[in-house]
Amino acid sequence: MRFRQVHLDFHTSEAIEGIGSRFSKQQFQEMLQLGHVDSITVFSKCHHGWAYHPTTANEMHPHLSFDLLGAQIEAAHEIGVKTPVYLSAGLDEKLARQHPEWLIRDPHEKLSWSPDFMTPGYHQFCMNTPYLDILAAQVREVVTHYDADGIFLDIIGVRECYCQSCVAEIRKRGSDPRNLEEMRRFWEETYLRYAKVMDDAVHAVKPGLPIFHNGGHVKRGRRDLAKLNTHLELESLPTGGWGYDHFPLSARYAQGLGMNFLGMTGKFHTSWGEFGGYKHPNALKYETALSLANGARISIGDQLHPTGLMDPATYALIGEAYREVEAKEEWCRDVTSVADVALLSAEASGVPGDSVQDADSGAVRILLEGNYLFDVVDTETDLTSYQVVILPDVITLDEPLKTKLEAFVSKGGKILATGRSGLSSDGTRFELDFGVKPLKASAFKPSYFRPDFELPSLSNASFVIYADGQDIELDTNGHKLGSRENSYFNRDLFTFCSHQHTPSNLQDAGPGMVEGPSGIYAAWNLFEDYALKGSLPVKEILHYALDRLLQRKTMSSNLPAQGVTTLQAQQASNRWIHHLLYASPVRRGQNVEVIEDLPILSGIESTIAVPAPVREVYLAPQRTAIPFRQEKGSITYTLPSWSCHQMVVLQF
Repeated sequence: MRFRQVHLDFHTSEAIEGIGSRFSKQQFQEMLQLGHVDSITVFSKCHHGWAYHPTTANEMHPHLSFDLLGAQIEAAHEIGVKTPVYLSAGLDEKLARQHPEWLIRDPHEKLSWSPDFMTPGYHQFCMNTPYLDILAAQVREVVTHYDADGIFLDIIGVRECYCQSCVAEIRKRGSDPRNLEEMRRFWEETYLRYAKVMDDAVHAVKPGLPIFHNGGHVKRGRRDLAKLNTHLELESLPTGGWGYDHFPLSARYAQGLGMNFLGMTGKFHTSWGEFGGYKHPNALKYETALSLANGARISIGDQLHPTGLMDPATYALIGEAYREVEAKEEWCRDVTSVADVALLSAEASGVPGDSVQDADSGAVRILLEGNYLFDVVDTETDLTSYQVVILPDVITLDEPLKTKLEAFVSKGGKILATGRSGLSSDGTRFELDFGVKPLKASAFKPSYFRPDFELPSLSNASFVIYADGQDIELDTNGHKLGSRENSYFNRDLFTFCSHQHTPSNLQDAGPGMVEGPSGIYAAWNLFEDYALKGSLPVKEILHYALDRLLQRKTMSSNLPAQGVTTLQAQQASNRWIHHLLYASPVRRGQNVEVIEDLPILSGIESTIAVPAPVREVYLAPQRTAIPFRQEKGSITYTLPSWSCHQMVVLQF
């Protein structure tokens, strides 16, 4: 898999003429070279349903007069650039109007994506219809007739559908479409059957050819679905609605799956399909560096003009970022994560509801801002190498997970649990020994926490916690780390006070955070609280708990809170690579996060606990040696001034 890919969208209406009329082999090659591109995803079939090559399995775009796909592949291969080929799997607007009965429907017969055929937009196909065979023939045709370096199938995944094909099939099985559990199993079967048909269409012709099914999100805890792909492409356009916190969460999980993966961003100011939109070059530099720091390679989204002319401004923009990536690749191949903390993903636990995503995103933000080395894990992950496992907010324990965590604790590991995490499924008891007993869900929201320790940035006080909490009592094994305080009353029609909520009554209402033999338990959904409110006290409370549980942090740094730091091991070269990144996104327009300024940082000091003596420490890709101190199994160094991204190589 290459490091510097472009994903070249080409969703082109039949209402536009002159398709590909300005395509030039020389100009195509010049733009790829200007962009330092080594792989480009080119189009066989778009969302409108048209093919961009001669075809018997589909219809070529009515205003295309030559084999554009073949010309692009030939031009790219001539200069050593790989060409995965894209086919729109879930969308085909041309065919949707011919066979609306094959489209996904909700229980009320409403369509997926565009609500009707009087609104501009696409409509999504059900794979439990004859459409599946049509798609397979289209894929087979491409793999047979073109020298594709992979197949990218888009807008696909486990989909809820109540079309008449699905209803008829579930009734044929003797079940009822109103039985949600039966339907969920059926939808999973539909997707697995689709994946097998696609795999056969590709690998019967070209065994081992890479294939990826893009659903916009790699679901944590579903390794079975991830493994249907030969590699992963993590779609995460920060300005397109994903935000800058999304990719670290996805990547810290994906790297642990042992699969090659790409981080997919875009050149657009906003998101896909934005002609004439460009993000700041500094943003693209940061986003590509963020992929490298997380063990990923990179794909940058672009959209080709209908005439087939590549946009010089786009490839100059991409080239600024990819020139730097090209210089760094030597230290980013075949790396594995070094981490102290395992965040057990709330999404991977299977708990439904919006609070799951808030728990995960809040936990990742807490870990990033504290400069902790962490992985995002699921219940299948081997926990042996970690010091602390975080159970964020909503993870109750069934017997297998309880047994796994008990074994982890018995070998010296510690647990940080919040909210309902650590409780039995029925909520009547803690399955791990945190030194507390559950009483009931708290009746007060918000309530308050008064810690028995000092926060670094604030004097001690009664700090508001907005999220749901639990009433608990201390057990014989527990050591109280702070107290809960309730408000005088919840805000209601005849009992309200001031503009937001009622103040604390300043009375001790029992423990709010407790340390026991298994670790530390905090009685609120603190990670959700941080995701939604971003409270400084909540962050420093959680950092205190983590620091208390970590016996020896592998890495500590004075990198500012908005920074990102990771440690990647490159075993084949007997070295560790310490990545440090810094940028500060600002909000522009309506919820668009923008990076423009990349300030110069100086005086950033880091200490790394190392497994063996270090022979040399140097900056990469500059190859400049820097001084370091080595004592008591750790090394300490201070970076010279830097901006955006700096790699420090520890050569053993």
